[in-house]
Amino acid sequence: MKEDYYEILGVSKNATAAEIKKAYRKKAIEYHPDKNPGDAKAEELFKKAAEAYEVLSDPDKRARYDQYGHQAFEGAGFGGGGMNMEDIFSQFGDIFGSAFGGSFGGFGGFGGGGQRRVKGSNLRIRVKLTLDEIAHGVEKKLKVKRKKQAAGTTYKTCPTCNGMGQVTKIQNTILGRMQTSTTCGTCRGAGQIIDQKPANADSDGMVATDETVSIKIPPGVVDGMQLKVSGKGNEAPGNGISGDLLVVIEVEPHPHLQREGDNLHYDLYISFSEAALGTSKEIDTVSGKVRIKIDSGTQSGKILRLRNKGIPSINGYGTGDLLVHVNVWTPKALSKEQREFFEKMKNDEHFIPKPEKEDKSFFEKVKDMFS
Repeated sequence: MKEDYYEILGVSKNATAAEIKKAYRKKAIEYHPDKNPGDAKAEELFKKAAEAYEVLSDPDKRARYDQYGHQAFEGAGFGGGGMNMEDIFSQFGDIFGSAFGGSFGGFGGFGGGGQRRVKGSNLRIRVKLTLDEIAHGVEKKLKVKRKKQAAGTTYKTCPTCNGMGQVTKIQNTILGRMQTSTTCGTCRGAGQIIDQKPANADSDGMVATDETVSIKIPPGVVDGMQLKVSGKGNEAPGNGISGDLLVVIEVEPHPHLQREGDNLHYDLYISFSEAALGTSKEIDTVSGKVRIKIDSGTQSGKILRLRNKGIPSINGYGTGDLLVHVNVWTPKALSKEQREFFEKMKNDEHFIPKPEKEDKSFFEKVKDMFS
């Protein structure tokens, strides 16, 4: 089971953004590869801290993590897991400040001591799912238009920064000589620029291509949830890192079922005769149609509970239920014979409402179900 992100950084669940950033910086400096050369355990802790910070530093991701836990990102290969060093330094390199003299030493050629690999932009796509697909999980093949490096594109060392990705300036101040490093504006930190490119490529040597991406969506996702497919966004120029594909879930309405958390609700209408005599009805569920029994004397407002006929929990806490709300339909128009019948029955003792003490209100029934 994956460690809690808050525990990894050593902060409480009510920690502010500033506290989270401070905690991450402390962990990252402690386990930085430059301080722990050849230490596989320290490198793993360094990656875990970066993964936790990636989620908790983003308000939207943090909210989804607080609600759904790791499943909000990791179901079937999505999410913040599996970060490599290139991801970490390209996304969070600036958080270390001057802790390492403005450089990450010789580790992978990142930071001020070497060129920085640029990451391509993310892509966002919406995918519509039926309630049945959400209940069982589904694999979707989506056509995505993403930028890829054009064949024949070559690069050369940036003349402004000499391939370092950063430009260093030394200024004389009243406090003495101060050295500052900034990302190179010519190559945007990549350390290289376009040398040659085909006519159909853009200024970065990229072309737009259609690609079919297969994604597995886990059961229990909710409307508006965002899943991440790493490396399926736009490619970056040169030896850069591809961006990510962000998949936003959009749920199509079901004709008969309504979702509430992991539970489903179904409105079942029966006639006076069916309520008085009893009957059986076939209803829809996400697992197919089922037949349920309606006892004689069933009152309007009765709730029938079909266990485990709802939606699987995204956190793996079991499956919700299907709640069938029984509504006795009152006819709006009556024939002469029907009207005469009900006139005769108006004062009949069997037609006079006699709620028993054990009969509970709708809200009491619902409360009992979940107590």
